[in-house]
Formats: sequence, structure tokens, C-alpha cells
Amino acid sequence: MFDIHEDSRNLISQVLGNEIKFAMKEPLGLRMWQFVSAVIFTGVAVMALTLPDQLYEAVFDGGTVSSKTSTRLYGGALFSISLIIWNSLYTSEKVIIRWTLLTKACFFTIQFIVTAVSMIEIGTSSLTAGVLLFSCLLFMLISVYFYYQVGRRPKKL
Repeated sequence: MFDIHEDSRNLISQVLGNEIKFAMKEPLGLRMWQFVSAVIFTGVAVMALTLPDQLYEAVFDGGTVSSKTSTRLYGGALFSISLIIWNSLYTSEKVIIRWTLLTKACFFTIQFIVTAVSMIEIGTSSLTAGVLLFSCLLFMLISVYFYYQVGRRPKKL
């Protein structure tokens, strides 16, 4: 049957220019991925801010960092992104969820490139850096997957 209340909300939404779809069907695992990635971003940010030397040494197998400032700036940027991700957990707006997923995909792509180039410049490879590269690639693929899943139009019944 025709639901007047639902149609009036859609009409008001269209008039206001808001593209929220009221009954967005979320892909299975989306909220879990948002939570896990928020925890990862927050954890690495706290490590980079409080223990910059240890984080650098763990990734680059005992390499010495010339300045802690760059690692702390990295931690500050990660912490800022983590706040955005934490807040995206509480929204059902498709656009906001997609933007956070795109942000994560871009971050993990850049992280992969920077880590790979740094390993080539240093001339060493460590197990930890390899795990980091693999993780960045995996997390980027997961974010891109959910980005496209959230953007898909629902199937008509």
C-alpha cells in the first residue's frame, strides 16, 4: 500500500536538497569495519604521539629516527581521522559513511606507497614492514569494497 508518511519525508528531503535515503540497507559487516578501523586509527595515533621512537623502530626494524616531530605529526593526523571515523559510527547518512570509507581507502593507499618507498630508500626489509604493507593493502581493499557497496542502488523488490 501507499505510505503517505514515507512519501512526505522523501518529498521534504528532495525539496531541501538532502539525499538521505531513509531505509538504507547497510552491507553486512559495515559497522564492524567502521569500529575496527576506528580502534586501529586511534591505537596507532596514540602510539605515534606517545612513543614515536618505538613505533618507527618496530616498523623499520631498529632504524633510528632523526626527529620525533614527523612521527608525532603523523600521530596527530591519524588521531584527527580517527575522530571522524568514530563519529561516522553514529550516522546513517550514506554520504558521510561513503566519505569516511573513501578517506580510509586513500589513507591506506598513501601509507602503502610511503612505506614501500621508505623500505626501498633504506635498503632493508623487515617482517613488520611487510606485515604493514600487506595490512595496508587489505584494509584499502576492504574500504573500497564497502565504499562501492554503500553507493549501490538497492534492488527493487
